[in-house]
Parts: sequence; C-alpha cells; structure tokens
Amino acid sequence: MAALLAGLLAISNTGPAQAQQTSLSFGVVPQQSASRLAQDWGPLLAELSRRSGVTLVFGTAPSIPVFEERLAKGDYDLAYMNPYHYVVFHKAKGYRAFAKEQDRRLKGILVVRKDSAVRKLADLAGKTVVFPAPAAFAASILPQAEFGRLKIPIETRFVASHDSVYRAVASGLQEAGGGIQRTLEAMPADVRDQLRVLSETPAYTPHAFSAHPRVSAPVVARVLKAMVSLADDESGRSLLAPLAFKGIVAAQDQEWNDIRALDIELLAHYGRQ
Repeated sequence: MAALLAGLLAISNTGPAQAQQTSLSFGVVPQQSASRLAQDWGPLLAELSRRSGVTLVFGTAPSIPVFEERLAKGDYDLAYMNPYHYVVFHKAKGYRAFAKEQDRRLKGILVVRKDSAVRKLADLAGKTVVFPAPAAFAASILPQAEFGRLKIPIETRFVASHDSVYRAVASGLQEAGGGIQRTLEAMPADVRDQLRVLSETPAYTPHAFSAHPRVSAPVVARVLKAMVSLADDESGRSLLAPLAFKGIVAAQDQEWNDIRALDIELLAHYGRQ
C-alpha cells in the first residue's frame, strides 16, 4: 500500500483546494455507442461515487478521434482509454494511470460470420476489412500490423465503434472486422452468436484508468479504493458484469512500457503540441 500511495502522489503536486475535489468528469473511450456506454457505465459510476464520496460524471465522445481531441485538451479529469492513447496522452497532457482491468491482457481480434468461407487471414486478400478508428489500438492498429507483416493486401474502412464493426459483419454488410474480446463478449447474444473469431494478435497491457494532473492524489486514491472494492461483493460484481470485467486493480505507469516499445507514431503530433 505504501508503494501504491507513493505512485499516486506522483500524479500531481496539486494544492489543498484541488485535494478537496468532490466532482470529476469521467471520460470513457467510445468503443460502443454513447447510449450503450451510458447504460453500462452510468450505474457503475454512480456506485463508485457512493463508495468514494467523489461524484463521477460520465462523459464520452461521438467517435474515437473526437475522444482523442478531448484528451488532447484535457477535457476529462479521469478517463478510461486504450493503451496507445494512454502512452500518447501521458506524454502530451500528463495523464497518469492508476488502475486497469483485472486479469486481462489486451488482444486484437478479427471476426467473420460463423458461416463465412474465410478460414485464414490470407483469404481476406483484396477484401474490405472494417475497424473502429485509426488509433483504436487493439481493434485497428494491431490487426492491420498483422496484415502488413504477412503482406496481405486489404481495403481498410473505419466505422463509428466496436459495436458498429460487429453489427456490420454479423449482418453480412462486411466480410470481416477488428475488435477486442471484451467488447465482443459484451455484445447482445443475437449479434455475438453470429460471429466467429478468425484470429488474435499478441497480448498487451489493457486499457488504462488514468487521472489528469489537476486531480489530487488523495482523490485518486479514494476512487481507486472504491474501484478495487467492486469485486468484493455481489452488488459490485453485478455492475462490472455488463463491461465483462472480473474486477479492477491498481496499476502504475511503467506497466504500459510494452506499448511504448512498439514506437507507434500515429498520434505523435499530439506529443508535439
């Protein structure tokens, strides 16, 4: 616990006024529609607010690129962001990770319809593959890198969210699409059951719960304690279930060094602002 508090104290050198913050904006990367995110995250944030004594106000964006712009402006006090976003906006705006999903390593997946004739990545040569957004780390960057490594040419198309990818493939509008296991597991059964995972990428540190430097360490510690407690009782676990989370655990910045080692330049311009 002493080491954890030391890490939290490094988040900022804020003064007494900020240490008393009791209402924070909480941004969630729009992997799914805003209405779906509000439905799943709203009750969870309400319970975290009750347990921590810090009011957490849900926020998201209409698309992942808009979410990136808002992170670049520091619009969110706390944010749940993909691991590549975290590396970029830790450097650009000082966001600092304090938690992550329990027992999850993040892999990109490619899905096709269960009845698709596609059996291997090479079968998609010359075909259109849909992805959520250019900088969606596991759902877009990693699968595209795998096509590049294997020298398989594809046509790339971006849609609004992970949900949009799954629905487009399930309906037969697209041949294949990128996502992650967690968002696939969270899809309604009538969509999920029509899909088959064609391939998986290597695994990396998952999404980060992170705090803007203006949020004081004591406040972050209260939110973290509330997050960790969710897995300890049935009411908390029931709120984690729609997100397909087993729990939330403490984390530190260096856990995302595996992402830094990839040296991805896609959003490097934010670090130069």
